[in-house]
Amino acid sequence: MLKTFKIVSICAAVAFATALAFAGEPIKIGVAGAHSGDLASYGLPTLKAAQLIVKDINANGGINGSEIELLIEDEACKPEIATSTATKLVSSGVKVVIGHICSGATKAALPIYRDAKVIAISPSATTPDLTQSGDYPNFYRTIGSDAVQARYVVDFTLHTLKAKKIAVIHDKADYGKGLAEYALKFIKDSGEAKVVLFEGVTQGAPDYSAIVQKIKRFRADAVIFGGYHPEASKIVSRMRQKRLSIPFISDDGVKDDTFIKVAGKYAEGVYATGPADVSQSPIGIEYREKFKQSEGKEPGAFFDNAVTATLALTNAIAKAGSTDPKAVATALHNEEVDTPFGKIKFDDKGDPIGIGFSIYQVQEGKYVQVQ
Repeated sequence: MLKTFKIVSICAAVAFATALAFAGEPIKIGVAGAHSGDLASYGLPTLKAAQLIVKDINANGGINGSEIELLIEDEACKPEIATSTATKLVSSGVKVVIGHICSGATKAALPIYRDAKVIAISPSATTPDLTQSGDYPNFYRTIGSDAVQARYVVDFTLHTLKAKKIAVIHDKADYGKGLAEYALKFIKDSGEAKVVLFEGVTQGAPDYSAIVQKIKRFRADAVIFGGYHPEASKIVSRMRQKRLSIPFISDDGVKDDTFIKVAGKYAEGVYATGPADVSQSPIGIEYREKFKQSEGKEPGAFFDNAVTATLALTNAIAKAGSTDPKAVATALHNEEVDTPFGKIKFDDKGDPIGIGFSIYQVQEGKYVQVQ
């Protein structure tokens, strides 16, 4: 029988925190992300993870007697909506936010949170300069950056697939283009292969035959794609229809069951990076079971990272004794918390210590970890 970790596994410090400053008032936590549109499969698992954990915390008395109240906002991964979403959450009195999901939307929202001194923690926004630039000291994430992810992609493409002539394609957005640029740099620095094509494609285009023709014309022996599943599914489908069977390697924006559903048989054999497999983690098992009991299906992309983000944030609030941004930040940097990825905390830039990537491949209609 599955053991329930309850409040100990959720937030061990809650029962022992002293001198808390909530005075019985609800603790408002924002949850912002794509809850509708093409990329909802990335945002909805995060929302559900937050709801499951908060339900457990509230059922065990909240944090020092104060219940958590989630304020939920959908921005469909669109930067122009994310700014108004962030403004609305700040106006509602939120001091901490779980989100956003896509890097572009996150980047649009962060200046608003920064100016309002609101802590934001994302399970999935991987653009490196969100933390590395120092412009957003209020931002944290529970996933590695694109610099780390691109290194995994390139090393796998060079050393496992032995590719020598690589086409690097991206969707022109912050996330996809950023990852592709890192891949380009790492390939050039390696001296082991040549980038024969580096090009962006238009998001939402009905057909990508032109880029597929270029890949064929330049005789690429592998494709690295930076972006999300809507474009990736169309590109790889067209490649296979044109009998271009070279390896297609992508990122965690493609490591999602929706990609497999949309691409169908053409998804078979595609590689993608993703957070390390934590399917045997007791905390991961606990919340995946709760998700399946609630939703009747497996959780989607970034669910484990979202569980981790929610656990880290609620633990930091408990340790801090308030939602004061400085106190919460101190706890995030210094207090380890048990998560599906093991014990983690955050470095001085807000990146997680203890979370990495793996390589997955679609095999018989499912992503399987191969490295």
